[in-house]
Amino acid sequence: MQTEVFSEIFPLMSTANPQTLEWLLNVATMHEYPAGRAVLMEDSWGNAVYFIVSGWVKVRRTSSEDTRALAILGKGDFFGEMAILDESPRSTDVIALSSVELISVSRESFIQILFKDPQLHHRMLQLMVRRMRYVNLRLQMRTAPPAVKLSHTLVSLGESYGEEAEKGKDIFNIPFQDLADVTDICIEETTQIMEKLHEKSWVNINTAQDIIHLLNFKQLVNLAGRI
Repeated sequence: MQTEVFSEIFPLMSTANPQTLEWLLNVATMHEYPAGRAVLMEDSWGNAVYFIVSGWVKVRRTSSEDTRALAILGKGDFFGEMAILDESPRSTDVIALSSVELISVSRESFIQILFKDPQLHHRMLQLMVRRMRYVNLRLQMRTAPPAVKLSHTLVSLGESYGEEAEKGKDIFNIPFQDLADVTDICIEETTQIMEKLHEKSWVNINTAQDIIHLLNFKQLVNLAGRI
Protein backbone atom coordinates (compact mmCIF):
# COMPACT_ATOMS: atom_id res chain seq x y z
CA MET A 1 0.00 0.00 0.00
CA GLN A 2 1.28 3.46 -0.89
CA THR A 3 1.78 6.00 1.88
CA GLU A 4 -0.65 8.44 0.22
CA VAL A 5 -3.41 5.85 0.16
CA PHE A 6 -2.72 4.85 3.76
CA SER A 7 -2.94 8.49 4.86
CA GLU A 8 -6.22 8.97 2.99
CA ILE A 9 -7.89 5.88 4.47
CA PHE A 10 -6.94 6.53 8.10
CA PRO A 11 -7.74 9.88 9.75
CA LEU A 12 -5.22 8.98 12.47
CA MET A 13 -2.46 9.24 9.87
CA SER A 14 -3.60 12.52 8.31
CA THR A 15 -0.92 14.56 10.13
CA ALA A 16 1.89 11.98 10.10
CA ASN A 17 4.97 12.89 8.10
CA PRO A 18 5.86 10.79 5.00
CA GLN A 19 8.84 9.18 6.73
CA THR A 20 6.60 7.96 9.54
CA LEU A 21 4.11 6.46 7.09
CA GLU A 22 6.81 4.73 5.08
CA TRP A 23 8.45 3.26 8.18
CA LEU A 24 5.10 2.14 9.57
CA LEU A 25 4.14 0.32 6.40
CA ASN A 26 7.54 -1.38 6.32
CA VAL A 27 6.95 -2.93 9.75
CA ALA A 28 3.23 -3.62 9.29
CA THR A 29 1.60 -7.01 8.69
CA MET A 30 -1.49 -7.61 6.55
CA HIS A 31 -4.32 -9.86 7.77
CA GLU A 32 -7.56 -11.12 6.27
CA TYR A 33 -10.44 -12.57 8.29
CA PRO A 34 -13.79 -14.01 7.20
CA ALA A 35 -17.08 -12.92 8.74
CA GLY A 36 -17.61 -14.35 12.21
CA ARG A 37 -13.92 -14.88 12.97
CA ALA A 38 -12.46 -13.58 16.23
CA VAL A 39 -9.74 -11.05 15.46
CA LEU A 40 -8.77 -10.46 19.09
CA MET A 41 -9.83 -12.28 22.24
CA GLU A 42 -10.51 -10.85 25.68
CA ASP A 43 -7.72 -11.29 28.24
CA SER A 44 -5.03 -11.64 25.56
CA TRP A 45 -2.14 -9.28 26.16
CA GLY A 46 -1.98 -6.23 23.90
CA ASN A 47 0.84 -6.78 21.46
CA ALA A 48 -0.33 -4.83 18.41
CA VAL A 49 -2.56 -2.05 17.14
CA TYR A 50 -4.86 -2.86 14.22
CA PHE A 51 -6.03 -0.66 11.33
CA ILE A 52 -9.17 -1.54 9.36
CA VAL A 53 -8.41 -1.34 5.63
CA SER A 54 -11.82 -2.71 4.62
CA GLY A 55 -14.81 -4.39 6.22
CA TRP A 56 -16.59 -4.13 9.56
CA VAL A 57 -15.92 -5.44 13.06
CA LYS A 58 -17.68 -5.31 16.41
CA VAL A 59 -16.08 -4.80 19.78
CA ARG A 60 -17.83 -6.93 22.38
CA ARG A 61 -17.61 -7.80 26.04
CA THR A 62 -18.42 -11.29 27.30
CA SER A 63 -19.53 -11.96 30.85
CA SER A 64 -20.72 -15.10 32.57
CA GLU A 65 -24.28 -14.07 31.75
CA ASP A 66 -24.18 -12.78 28.19
CA THR A 67 -22.24 -11.29 25.30
CA ARG A 68 -22.82 -7.67 24.34
CA ALA A 69 -21.57 -5.52 21.45
CA LEU A 70 -20.04 -2.26 22.67
CA ALA A 71 -19.08 -0.64 19.37
CA ILE A 72 -19.13 -1.11 15.61
CA LEU A 73 -16.01 -0.07 13.67
CA GLY A 74 -15.42 0.19 9.94
CA LYS A 75 -12.89 1.19 7.30
CA GLY A 76 -10.42 3.83 8.44
CA ASP A 77 -10.68 3.14 12.16
CA PHE A 78 -8.26 1.38 14.50
CA PHE A 79 -8.34 -0.66 17.69
CA GLY A 80 -6.02 -2.29 20.22
CA GLU A 81 -4.32 0.95 21.23
CA MET A 82 -5.56 0.99 24.84
CA ALA A 83 -4.09 -2.40 25.73
CA ILE A 84 -0.79 -1.27 24.19
CA LEU A 85 -0.59 2.04 26.03
CA ASP A 86 -1.48 0.75 29.50
CA GLU A 87 0.34 -2.60 29.06
CA SER A 88 -2.58 -4.69 30.28
CA PRO A 89 -4.69 -7.56 28.91
CA ARG A 90 -7.48 -6.61 26.55
CA SER A 91 -10.87 -6.20 28.19
CA THR A 92 -12.92 -6.90 25.04
CA ASP A 93 -13.13 -9.20 22.01
CA VAL A 94 -13.09 -7.98 18.42
CA ILE A 95 -15.16 -10.04 15.97
CA ALA A 96 -15.35 -9.66 12.17
CA LEU A 97 -18.91 -8.80 11.09
CA SER A 98 -17.95 -9.00 7.42
CA SER A 99 -14.79 -10.15 5.68
CA VAL A 100 -12.12 -7.70 6.80
CA GLU A 101 -8.63 -6.63 5.82
CA LEU A 102 -6.43 -5.35 8.63
CA ILE A 103 -2.97 -3.96 9.06
CA SER A 104 -1.27 -4.66 12.39
CA VAL A 105 1.74 -2.91 13.89
CA SER A 106 3.51 -4.44 16.87
CA ARG A 107 3.40 -2.72 20.22
CA GLU A 108 7.12 -1.93 20.21
CA SER A 109 7.06 -0.48 16.69
CA PHE A 110 3.92 1.59 17.30
CA ILE A 111 5.28 3.15 20.50
CA GLN A 112 8.51 4.00 18.65
CA ILE A 113 6.45 5.69 15.94
CA LEU A 114 4.56 7.77 18.50
CA PHE A 115 7.81 9.00 20.05
CA LYS A 116 9.32 9.79 16.66
CA ASP A 117 6.37 11.78 15.32
CA PRO A 118 4.83 14.29 17.81
CA GLN A 119 2.12 15.23 15.30
CA LEU A 120 0.93 11.62 15.11
CA HIS A 121 1.06 11.36 18.90
CA HIS A 122 -1.11 14.47 19.21
CA ARG A 123 -3.54 13.24 16.56
CA MET A 124 -4.00 9.94 18.38
CA LEU A 125 -4.79 11.77 21.62
CA GLN A 126 -7.38 13.86 19.75
CA LEU A 127 -9.14 10.76 18.38
CA MET A 128 -9.11 9.03 21.76
CA VAL A 129 -10.67 12.12 23.37
CA ARG A 130 -13.31 12.10 20.62
CA ARG A 131 -14.15 8.50 21.51
CA MET A 132 -14.51 9.47 25.16
CA ARG A 133 -16.86 12.30 24.23
CA TYR A 134 -18.96 9.87 22.22
CA VAL A 135 -19.20 7.57 25.24
CA ASN A 136 -20.29 10.55 27.35
CA LEU A 137 -22.93 11.45 24.76
CA ARG A 138 -24.30 7.89 24.87
CA LEU A 139 -24.61 8.21 28.64
CA GLN A 140 -26.53 11.47 28.22
CA MET A 141 -28.87 9.75 25.76
CA ARG A 142 -29.97 6.99 28.13
CA THR A 143 -33.35 8.64 28.70
CA ALA A 144 -33.93 9.57 25.04
CA PRO A 145 -36.69 7.78 23.08
CA PRO A 146 -35.51 4.52 21.44
CA ALA A 147 -36.12 5.87 17.90
CA VAL A 148 -33.92 8.88 18.61
CA LYS A 149 -31.16 6.69 20.02
CA LEU A 150 -31.24 4.26 17.10
CA SER A 151 -31.25 7.09 14.56
CA HIS A 152 -28.19 8.52 16.30
CA THR A 153 -26.43 5.16 15.96
CA LEU A 154 -27.27 4.91 12.25
CA VAL A 155 -26.18 8.49 11.60
CA SER A 156 -22.90 8.00 13.48
CA LEU A 157 -22.12 4.85 11.49
CA GLY A 158 -23.05 6.59 8.25
CA GLU A 159 -20.91 9.63 8.97
CA SER A 160 -17.93 7.63 10.20
CA TYR A 161 -17.85 4.70 7.76
CA GLY A 162 -20.69 5.02 5.25
CA GLU A 163 -20.18 4.96 1.50
CA GLU A 164 -21.75 7.78 -0.46
CA ALA A 165 -24.67 6.53 -2.53
CA GLU A 166 -27.08 8.01 -5.06
CA LYS A 167 -29.48 8.48 -2.17
CA GLY A 168 -27.92 9.00 1.25
CA LYS A 169 -25.24 6.62 2.54
CA ASP A 170 -24.69 2.86 2.63
CA ILE A 171 -23.47 0.93 5.65
CA PHE A 172 -23.01 -2.75 6.38
CA ASN A 173 -26.13 -4.75 7.23
CA ILE A 174 -25.35 -4.90 10.93
CA PRO A 175 -27.34 -7.58 12.80
CA PHE A 176 -30.24 -6.09 14.73
CA GLN A 177 -28.97 -7.56 18.00
CA ASP A 178 -25.67 -5.71 17.60
CA LEU A 179 -27.50 -2.50 16.67
CA ALA A 180 -29.64 -2.93 19.76
CA ASP A 181 -26.61 -3.51 21.98
CA VAL A 182 -24.63 -0.46 20.86
CA THR A 183 -27.77 1.70 20.99
CA ASP A 184 -28.71 0.42 24.45
CA ILE A 185 -32.25 -0.61 23.50
CA CYS A 186 -33.86 -4.03 23.22
CA ILE A 187 -34.00 -6.16 20.08
CA GLU A 188 -37.80 -5.82 19.85
CA GLU A 189 -37.55 -2.02 19.81
CA THR A 190 -34.80 -2.16 17.20
CA THR A 191 -36.88 -4.40 14.93
CA GLN A 192 -39.98 -2.22 15.25
CA ILE A 193 -38.10 1.03 14.63
CA MET A 194 -36.26 -0.34 11.60
CA GLU A 195 -39.59 -1.52 10.16
CA LYS A 196 -41.07 1.97 10.64
CA LEU A 197 -38.01 3.62 9.07
CA HIS A 198 -38.39 1.24 6.13
CA GLU A 199 -42.09 2.16 5.78
CA LYS A 200 -41.11 5.84 5.69
CA SER A 201 -38.49 5.04 3.00
CA TRP A 202 -35.77 6.40 5.24
CA VAL A 203 -33.86 3.12 5.22
CA ASN A 204 -33.83 -0.01 3.09
CA ILE A 205 -32.06 -3.30 3.85
CA ASN A 206 -30.47 -5.11 0.92
CA THR A 207 -29.89 -8.61 2.27
CA ALA A 208 -28.38 -9.83 -1.00
CA GLN A 209 -25.56 -7.30 -0.78
CA ASP A 210 -25.49 -7.06 3.04
CA ILE A 211 -26.14 -3.32 2.95
CA ILE A 212 -28.38 -0.95 4.88
CA HIS A 213 -29.24 1.96 2.60
CA LEU A 214 -29.70 5.14 4.65
CA LEU A 215 -31.95 6.72 2.03
CA ASN A 216 -33.15 9.85 3.82
CA PHE A 217 -30.04 10.77 5.73
CA LYS A 218 -31.23 14.32 6.41
CA GLN A 219 -34.35 13.10 8.20
CA LEU A 220 -32.31 10.60 10.22
CA VAL A 221 -30.00 13.43 11.28
CA ASN A 222 -33.00 15.52 12.30
CA LEU A 223 -34.46 12.65 14.33
CA ALA A 224 -31.10 11.89 15.95
CA GLY A 225 -30.80 15.52 16.99
CA ARG A 226 -33.84 15.38 19.24
CA ILE A 227 -31.81 14.67 22.34
